[in-house]
Amino acid sequence: MEETKVVPAPLPTKDSIIPKYKHTLAIHSKARPSCLSHDRQTTPSFIGFRNLMVLVLSPFLKYQFINKYSSGCVEVLILDLLVSILVAGNLRLVMENFMKYGVLIGFSSGNFRPGDVQLGLLCYFMIPCHLLVAYIIELTAAGQARAAQATQKKTDESKPVKLRVRWKLIAFAHALNATLCLSVTSAAVYWNIDHPLIGTLCELHAVIVWLKLLSYAFTNRDLRDSYLESHPVPEIYASCPYPENITLGNLTYFWWAPTLVYQPVYPRSANFRMGFFLKRFGEVIGLSVAIWFLTQQYAVPTLRNSLIAMDRVNLAHIFERLMKLSTISTVIWLCGFFAIFQSGLNALAEVMRFGDREFYADWWNSASLGGYWRTWNRPVYQFMKRHIYAPLRGRGWRHGPASTMVFLFSAVLHEMLVGLPTKNIIGVAFAGMLFQLPLIAVTLPLEKMHGTSASTVGNAIFWTSFCLVGQPFAALCYFFAYSLRNQDIAPAS
Repeated sequence: MEETKVVPAPLPTKDSIIPKYKHTLAIHSKARPSCLSHDRQTTPSFIGFRNLMVLVLSPFLKYQFINKYSSGCVEVLILDLLVSILVAGNLRLVMENFMKYGVLIGFSSGNFRPGDVQLGLLCYFMIPCHLLVAYIIELTAAGQARAAQATQKKTDESKPVKLRVRWKLIAFAHALNATLCLSVTSAAVYWNIDHPLIGTLCELHAVIVWLKLLSYAFTNRDLRDSYLESHPVPEIYASCPYPENITLGNLTYFWWAPTLVYQPVYPRSANFRMGFFLKRFGEVIGLSVAIWFLTQQYAVPTLRNSLIAMDRVNLAHIFERLMKLSTISTVIWLCGFFAIFQSGLNALAEVMRFGDREFYADWWNSASLGGYWRTWNRPVYQFMKRHIYAPLRGRGWRHGPASTMVFLFSAVLHEMLVGLPTKNIIGVAFAGMLFQLPLIAVTLPLEKMHGTSASTVGNAIFWTSFCLVGQPFAALCYFFAYSLRNQDIAPAS
């Protein structure tokens, strides 16, 4: 008799509702290379970066000319011209910065307190202990599930009352463990770690492990239900069915895997490529040095020179600082994106032989804000859709309220990641995330319209809100609040 293959149900779309959604959906079902990887058969378009250059150089060039003649060889010539103008303009800024400030970078500029370093290391090594606790909880639940299946035929109830109570206790234990993982680290970062970089790294690690704990608990809960009720699960899980997946090795792999979504089995690469790993690791080191240099030499002086304007609410000067900061913040952000999502995660995936490496898509071509949030950080997007959006849709929520809950959840995490390390819970990151909802609604029609004009306008709105309004403004606000808290309202000379 031919074996019937189980095809996993798709995630709910905007207009569909799944009556009983399961957290067991196989998000990672096949091996895929990253968008900018040489292993990819097709080369992505970079028209979004062209639009960014046009926005930057709009005082010098007419956009209609660029849009009209940007095809074939003419497009290459225009791009070369844009790059040349950008290089020339930024070289002037480099010389101006050097003549005004000299060399600002130095190895002693970090001001790391020994206590911060020690507590940061303690937090880093204590956080994974919660994964061990989660494993013990699931090991207990798996034992109960095996015993329940062995005696299930003796009762008419598929889930006896005692078993339902036990599952609630298991859920409570997972919730308590995950809450302690995030809350203890957050309290240590806010009250005891003064250096914002160390605090940010600790808080980021805690948030990542917290999300992994939630995914581990939700997925195994539904795998346990499927095991007891003989419901089908995705075919990829066949090599490691529940409860055989409840092992320390399986959880350890998930801990280090470059994903936030737990699966008993992931697609794997054929072998480990040392050359590929060394290249990606070298890129991480080089880009990290570049970010450090750009931050110390260019971003910090600009931020410091904005303090008096922020203190006096000098709107004209604030706007001028915002425009000046927008360029360097965009460059730093792009370096950080490439270092993390292209180089760092690919290096980690190579070590773990993790096959699905679609950590991002061509977000720079996004014709709407919604397209950007779906493509720039795929691990977080996949977690949000699998464990928040899709379950809410399965419970009957409409698309709008479910999306609002996703962004509300994300807004809280953004505020924690920025506000706790800087000791300033001022709500700018929170409000910035919620403000994405009306921007998504405004740009959604542009994404659905056919033709280059609509997509170009949507892409321009994305870059404008991203480069000019979003990150530079948030950086100014948090730097001002941090300086005010530390009584450091004094500009660079």
